Amino acid sequence: MNLNQLKIFYLAAKKRNLSVAAEALFITQPAVTKGIQRLQEFYEMKFVDHIGKKLILTDAGEVLYEIAEKIFELESKAEESIRDFQERKRGRIRILSSESFGDYYLPRIIIPFSKTYPMVRFTMNILPTEQVVSHTATLENDLGFISYPVEHHKLLVKEVLEDQLVVITPSDHPLARHPALTPRHLEDQMLIMHETGSAPRRALENYIRKNDLAVDIHLELSSNRAIKRAVEDGIGIALISRKVANEEIRGKRLCAIPLSDPSMTRKFYMVHHKDKYLSESLQNFMDMVLRWSADYMQAL
Repeated sequence: MNLNQLKIFYLAAKKRNLSVAAEALFITQPAVTKGIQRLQEFYEMKFVDHIGKKLILTDAGEVLYEIAEKIFELESKAEESIRDFQERKRGRIRILSSESFGDYYLPRIIIPFSKTYPMVRFTMNILPTEQVVSHTATLENDLGFISYPVEHHKLLVKEVLEDQLVVITPSDHPLARHPALTPRHLEDQMLIMHETGSAPRRALENYIRKNDLAVDIHLELSSNRAIKRAVEDGIGIALISRKVANEEIRGKRLCAIPLSDPSMTRKFYMVHHKDKYLSESLQNFMDMVLRWSADYMQAL
């Protein structure tokens, strides 16, 4: 179907007048007449009847008009959407994040951003850091947040946040009365560990190795929530980001004790593909991440 001829027919039928349709299309009246004639000739079917200067649709013309109306309504919506993209009112941002940053930090950024830019649609999923890296490197998402630095020839990696690692215990645990813990405080403790490769697991293993500690790894869990619940139930103690345990600490269900070693921190990083096109929506969001991070660090 010739869409130009269909549009001529549609506007002529909508206006019910050849001259008005010609003005709307910025063409001559004979050109409108010719366009309708060619459409009818192509389908060997009459779509309009002329009564004086007015157009009357045949039954076939009524059906074609209804279909044409839907087509050109969609065209109008498409043009409006493109204008919105041009004006950066609309967009889609696909995010993958490691668990801690995705659960405890990202909502504080996404929610205010969505209020400011309500036409930008987000999808956010939690994956292990190595999967966030692999998906981001193949352009399957727009932005990633990971729990430890990586080197990848396709990715740009930027540190966005540093948070304190603390030992969490039940409120009545003997360690809870100490203002800070030395390496020897961890000797012979029952430890609940994150999964192998996670940032807290790496930090704790380095700490144990550096200080030549004898510890008992009692349980290994991949979920922060599961780790906190196990500690609450008295199964052992764990090393975790303070932010992750804030709710339980405020509710006095857990106690958080810092380690005397000031290097016991964890960092989070923002990553995207080097060749990723940064739409204004995505750039605005990345800028908000950095502003939020700066405010968060200043408030510590």
